Amino acid sequence: VRLVESGGGLVPAGGSLRLSCAASRAITSFFAPKDWGWYSQAPGKQRELIAKITSDRATTYADSVKGRFTIYRDNSRKMVYLQMNSLKAEDTAVYYCNTLEDPLEWGPGTQVTVAS
Repeated sequence: VRLVESGGGLVPAGGSLRLSCAASRAITSFFAPKDWGWYSQAPGKQRELIAKITSDRATTYADSVKGRFTIYRDNSRKMVYLQMNSLKAEDTAVYYCNTLEDPLEWGPGTQVTVAS
C-alpha cells in the first residue's frame, strides 16, 4: 500500500483547502477496518496527529484545529480527506495521512502554506 497526499497549496488566511489521501493498491478489506489520521509537520517541529477517524467514523481533533478542520473517509475509494477551513498562518505545514496502528510507510505529504 502506498500513501499519496494531495490538495495542498498556498492560500490566504481565512481560506479553505481540502486535502486528499489515497491508499493506492489497498483493498477495501485492508482499508475499511483501520483507523486513519492526518498529521501535520511544521518547519522545525515534529510530526503531530491533528485529526483521526475510526473505522466507525468517530472523529477526534487536536485543540488547534477543532471546529475548523473535518476529517472524513470514503472506504469504497480507499480515500481519507481533510477539509480545512478558516486557515491560519500557524497551519502552515506539510500534511500526511497514515493508519493509527502499525503505520505504513509515510507518503510524500502535501504542503499547505497560509499567507497571513
